[in-house]
Amino acid sequence: KNKICIVVANYYPEITKNLIFGSKKILINKNFKNYKIFKVPGVFEIPIIISKNIKKFDAFIALGCVIKGQTPHFEFISQSTINALTLLSITHKKPIGNGIITCLNRKQALDRSSNNKNNKGFESAKAVLSILKI
Repeated sequence: KNKICIVVANYYPEITKNLIFGSKKILINKNFKNYKIFKVPGVFEIPIIISKNIKKFDAFIALGCVIKGQTPHFEFISQSTINALTLLSITHKKPIGNGIITCLNRKQALDRSSNNKNNKGFESAKAVLSILKI
């Protein structure tokens, strides 16, 4: 039976709570109960938790939010995290659903995490479950 690990960056708790809701909603709707949630301070820490747990789970869902500020920090954090997740997924041949939203402002983040079909937690869980079926 497949086990999924959800790793959540809790830097913006009001946004990530919605992303978690979206992922859990899909898993529950598909009658999938075998998952565990880990919380980390920010998105940069997500790949290390996945790396440490890569052998314990069959798939992963990465959830978090990065909002652009006044410095290039946004680009560095976003790009390096996505690159690390891609490398982990390909190297270990395990699906990692990318539910990390990168936004220019808080309104965009709320739109992409709200309780609707645009919720990226919802989309990333759907993607992982579809890959596990293949």
